[in-house]
Amino acid sequence: MRTAKITRKTAETDISVEINLDGTGTYDNQTGVGFFDHMLDQLARHALVDMTIRAKGDLHIDDHHTVEDTGIALGQALAQAIGDKRGIVRYGACHLPMDDAQIRCALDLSGRPFLICNLDIPTQKIGTFDTELVREFFQAFATHGGITLHIDQLHGFNSHHIVEAAFKAVARALRDALETDPRKADEIPSTKGTL
Repeated sequence: MRTAKITRKTAETDISVEINLDGTGTYDNQTGVGFFDHMLDQLARHALVDMTIRAKGDLHIDDHHTVEDTGIALGQALAQAIGDKRGIVRYGACHLPMDDAQIRCALDLSGRPFLICNLDIPTQKIGTFDTELVREFFQAFATHGGITLHIDQLHGFNSHHIVEAAFKAVARALRDALETDPRKADEIPSTKGTL
């Protein structure tokens, strides 16, 4: 089983992440940031990654540290659970519609973190959630997960739909990339022999 447990404690946050890459998408995420929990639930469900996250952060300041540090810990857990990446497909892509929004995601579990995030979110808030934190989460997740991650908005005018479609598109692309390649199940998916 490809599993990992990560704990991250700083003066700003105290976070634990537990994942199973070969799960069914069950989740129990509690960060104290309601909309963010909803997005993490979508990520787990649509990637078929079992995920339990507990985060306590300095929410009396704002949600920034909690969201970013959760992305860091989740990326670290992903990298640990994948291991040497033997047998994985490695690449994943998805065009995902959600009502008015359509998001395209392409990713590579390359070990070379890079983020392109072209989301035009029309409002600064979704409920009490700062929409600028969407990019902060994906930056932290990609950096610490070793993911080349491209997220592009093709359509959309409703902020909730745009952000939720982005999380679901990343999840579906991640699901594909994490699958075992039946023709190369014992090999590293790179001509270099390592990722």
